[in-house]
Amino acid sequence: MPVFAPTELILIRHAPAVTEGRMAGKRDVDADCSNSAAFAALRARLAPDAARLISPALRCRQTARSLWPDLPAPDSDARLWEQDFGAWEGMPFDQLPDLGALDLPDLAAHRPPQGESFADLYARAQPALAEVVARGYRKTVIIAHAGLIRAALGMALGQPHLGLAFQIAPLSQTRLIAVAGAWSIACVNEPAQ
Repeated sequence: MPVFAPTELILIRHAPAVTEGRMAGKRDVDADCSNSAAFAALRARLAPDAARLISPALRCRQTARSLWPDLPAPDSDARLWEQDFGAWEGMPFDQLPDLGALDLPDLAAHRPPQGESFADLYARAQPALAEVVARGYRKTVIIAHAGLIRAALGMALGQPHLGLAFQIAPLSQTRLIAVAGAWSIACVNEPAQ
């Protein structure tokens, strides 16, 4: 009987985005990396030999620099970007349209004007996550966005729209385990401290 080595994905949402109360999906904004205690606590829990990958967003690059100040910058993958909210990018949160009571499948399919839906984000991100697993690293830390982490949770649950049921806090970690193509969720939204 073959033995399958598990692959653990440690998905970390970037530090709090400096959005000034405005939507910042693909808008490239800074991260507030001032909580050195949170970074130290998170760093202490991560395997030093884990592979590292990030979204190319500024807030993810800044989070990586604060998390691993003595290591070279991790590789980045554009497929790990946050959802593109199109015409809603930069809009004050209190002026975003009220979508009403959409169920999760309809919410996942909803596409903002000139933007992408959560289903589009999932379709973009899923192959990137599958490639990470196929590389065969025992552990991979990915610094990305709430939407990407929700997409990974939807992948693990076998129904992408179910990922939308999760809240993902800044600097929290979500751990997924893949063994022979099957997924399990080890933890969701574990705080840095």
